[in-house]
Amino acid sequence: MNRRELLAFAAALAVAKPAAAAEPDVTPVALATPLGRIVIGLETKRAPITAANFLKYVDRRLYDGASFYRASRPPGSAADDFGLVQGGLQNDPKKVLPPIAHESTLKTGLSHVDGTISMGRHAPGSAQADWFICLGDQTYLDADPQDPKTPGFAAFGRVTEGMEILKQVLVMPVDPRKGEGAMKGEMLAKPVPILTARRA
Repeated sequence: MNRRELLAFAAALAVAKPAAAAEPDVTPVALATPLGRIVIGLETKRAPITAANFLKYVDRRLYDGASFYRASRPPGSAADDFGLVQGGLQNDPKKVLPPIAHESTLKTGLSHVDGTISMGRHAPGSAQADWFICLGDQTYLDADPQDPKTPGFAAFGRVTEGMEILKQVLVMPVDPRKGEGAMKGEMLAKPVPILTARRA
């Protein structure tokens, strides 16, 4: 390569645009609680709508001051390794954002296995700011491919750090008088505060 070709090559390198950095498939979020830190890996590629919704609350710091407020276990169980804990804003009208479209597990390929975070909701498409985390595999919460009337819940990530904290929450005392419907008797007597929620 002669001097002119070298100069042309150098000039081309100088004006070339750097390649765009690939966005990660999983975005970690850390929840700080008085019991310790919980880190959740959000499936931003596989469940983009639901993960993006959670990140809106995080980035706007709307989950600061939220709580883990529900612990659900099979009746009579004293184990700390099966059930679910629920957290979020309990539909605080001052903080909730508009509902999001339902992302079925049939679409995302995710499943409600141990450590999965999923959206709480009433009807499909009504989820806003509240979510639950599975302790133990609970694949019955997935959409049923044989029954369109069973759309399941929208899984969108998994706990990567702090499952031992969630096990503590699962066995905390509940108030038998609080809660409605399926939540009756599953509301924590003393909710666990979420001090901050930040991208990790």
